[in-house]
Amino acid sequence: MTSPSPLRLPQIDAKAAPTLKHPAAEPFYVEAIGQLAASGIPFLLAGTYAVSAYTGIVRETKDLDVFCKAGDYPRILAHFQDLGYAVAIEDDRWLGKVLKGDHFFDVIFASPSGATPVTEAWFAHARQLDLFGTTVRIIGPTELVWSKSFIQLRHRYDGADVAHTILRAHEQIDWTRLLAYMEQHWELLLTHLLNFRWIYPTERDVVPAWLLDELLDRLDKQRRLPPPQMKICRGRMLSRIDYEIDVKDWGYADLGGEGGWRDETEGPDRDG
Repeated sequence: MTSPSPLRLPQIDAKAAPTLKHPAAEPFYVEAIGQLAASGIPFLLAGTYAVSAYTGIVRETKDLDVFCKAGDYPRILAHFQDLGYAVAIEDDRWLGKVLKGDHFFDVIFASPSGATPVTEAWFAHARQLDLFGTTVRIIGPTELVWSKSFIQLRHRYDGADVAHTILRAHEQIDWTRLLAYMEQHWELLLTHLLNFRWIYPTERDVVPAWLLDELLDRLDKQRRLPPPQMKICRGRMLSRIDYEIDVKDWGYADLGGEGGWRDETEGPDRDG
């Protein structure tokens, strides 16, 4: 599948670029980006390169994060396999890899929980920048915040990336679209915004007042309601490992399926 007619995307100058943990990998990245661009398969650059571009933060990176739609994920892997690269499907729900020797890049089309699938909207609202001599599309700041909001593991927490992106690129964030993305998980969005306010008290006003009012109104209405009947642990969307005990031993429902009931006398008749 070839890329659709190129959109007129804003061209940006990256505020910074990450440093490579393994400098010897640079020729591989140059080659990989060139091959991706030549393939015509739509892709976006994300990860540390995007964080650096929008915030100016310089830190080490060990790889490239290449985002694509789910339907293009096998196309990218097959394209590089045909070129003689090694490929691996680490998790068919969201992640593959392209490898050459000790170097690799990730091919990502969703979060591990499936909460943030890459869609055409990501491409419509992307930016462009020059990387390794090639003009590439980079994830937009709205989608960057959305994609990182769910990364909260014991060994990796991206809340700082969310806060820094809001701080340094808030004028480029489409807050209405961000709320639409997180409509089902509005409490998580509120949590990140409250964290931002606490971290940067002098910058509270960069988050639109209407958005905070909307989320706090939802919270007010929710507090008046009785607790849910089914025991649910949405923490599994953040870390399957850290919240495993909740599902395995404590009777909470996983991302799908049923869990125990808060009051066994409540809930629907399971036999009927």
